[in-house]
Amino acid sequence: MRVATIPGDGIGVDVTREAVKVMDSATGGRIEWTEFDYSCERYAKTGAMMPPDAPAALAGFDAILLGAVGYPGVPDDVSLWGLLIPLRRAFNQYVNLRPVRLLPGIASPLAGVPDEALSMVIVRENTEGEYSPIGGVHNRGNQNEFALQESVFTRIGCERIIRYAFELAASAGFRVCSATKSNGIIHSMPYWDSIFNEIAAEYPQTPSVSMHVDALAARMVSDPASLDVIVASNLFGDILSDLAAAITGGLGLAASGNINPERTAISMFESVHGSAPDIAGQGIANPVAQILAGAMLLDHLNEPATANKIRLAVDQVLGDGRVRTPIWVAPPLPNNSVRQSPRPLGDLELTDDISDLCHFPFGCTGKMVVVACDPRHLQPKESDVDEDGAHRAQPSTWQPAPLCPFPAISLWRPPGRAPHRQRRGAAGYRCRRSGPRTARASTRR
Repeated sequence: MRVATIPGDGIGVDVTREAVKVMDSATGGRIEWTEFDYSCERYAKTGAMMPPDAPAALAGFDAILLGAVGYPGVPDDVSLWGLLIPLRRAFNQYVNLRPVRLLPGIASPLAGVPDEALSMVIVRENTEGEYSPIGGVHNRGNQNEFALQESVFTRIGCERIIRYAFELAASAGFRVCSATKSNGIIHSMPYWDSIFNEIAAEYPQTPSVSMHVDALAARMVSDPASLDVIVASNLFGDILSDLAAAITGGLGLAASGNINPERTAISMFESVHGSAPDIAGQGIANPVAQILAGAMLLDHLNEPATANKIRLAVDQVLGDGRVRTPIWVAPPLPNNSVRQSPRPLGDLELTDDISDLCHFPFGCTGKMVVVACDPRHLQPKESDVDEDGAHRAQPSTWQPAPLCPFPAISLWRPPGRAPHRQRRGAAGYRCRRSGPRTARASTRR
C-alpha cells in the first residue's frame, strides 16, 4: 500500500506522526509512506498552499492521510480554497463520510441519553452546493454595496450523494434522514428535496424522512437514537457533522473520509480539528481522530480486519482511562481571534498503548456491523471481533474487491443494542410506499 501524507500545520504534524506509528504497528509495516509539505506555513513562505502539479503528484498513491491546516496570519479560507476543495474536486471525492459514535471512557455532554444511542453516519455532499466560488462584493464604497454568494446544485451531484446514502442505509437496515431548508431557501432546497423523493421511491423498504436542518439539529441532541444515516448538502453536512462530534466528545475524536466511491481517483482521510499552533510540538495533542482516520483509510483499502484492530485498541485504551492529559483550559483570546485547538484528551503515551494493542493477541472483544454501500460487493453481517483481532462471520462474507466502487466502513454497535432494523418506526419515519413525508417538527421556521 502506498499512502501520501500531508501533515499540514501545527498539531497536524504531531497527530499524523502518531497515526503513522499506529498504522505501521497494525499492518506490520506494509505501508509505504511519502510525505508532502502542503500547508499554510508553505503558503506564508511561497504564496501557495501546494504547487500546481500537486494533484498529479498525488494521483499515483492508493490514498491520502491529511493532518490539519491553519497558520497564524493565514486566513481560514486560504486553506479551504487552496488545498482542501481543490483536492476534493480534482479527485472527485464527492462523499464526505463521518461515522459518529461515542467512544468508551468518553462522556457525552448530553444528559440522560444512553451511550448506545450516540451512533450515526453523516453523508455530506463534498464538491458543490453552498461552497461555491461564484459571487462577489458589488458597488463597493457606497450605500448600495452588497455581497452575493451563489450555490450550485446539479442533478448528478444531488443524485449520487443521496443514492450513496440510501445504498449505505439499505445494506444495513438503517434509516435515512435528509437535511433541508426548503421553507426558506426556495430554489436549491426544493430541488434537493425533489431528487431525494425520487431516489427514496427506489428504496421502498428503507424508512426515510426530510427534516428542516434546524429541527434536525434539535433532534440530534434530543433524540439521537432516532437517527441512523443523515444525508446533507455541503454546508448543512459540515455543520451537522461538527455538531455530531460535539455530542460524542469533541472534534479531537472525529475522523472523516473524502471518498471517491467509484475509485476513479484516490480518496483522502483526515481528522477534522484545527491545527492548534499554540500546543504544537508539546506532545499533548489528542491523536485519536487522526488514528481513527487511519482506520477509515484501511477500510477503504479493503483492510477491514486491520482497521478493526486499530479501533479495538483505541476503545480499550480510552476505556481504561489511564492515559489522559490534564483538562485543558483555553487562555483568553485577543480580540477578533479564533482558536482552532481541540481539547486534548491523549498524548504520545496514549499512542504507544494503542500501538502495543495493535499486536496480537487482543485484550478486548466487540460486536461490529460491516457495511458496504454496494451490497453486490459486501453483504452486511453481524460478526465477532475475536481476541486475536480477526473479523469473522458465520459464514464469512468479506471478499476483498480491489475494484469495489464503494468503500467499506465499520459501524460499531455496543453489546446489547438492538439492530437498527428493529428500531424502525421512530417519529417521522416511514417506508416510502405512498410518497414523501416531512417530519412534523420540521415545519418550524
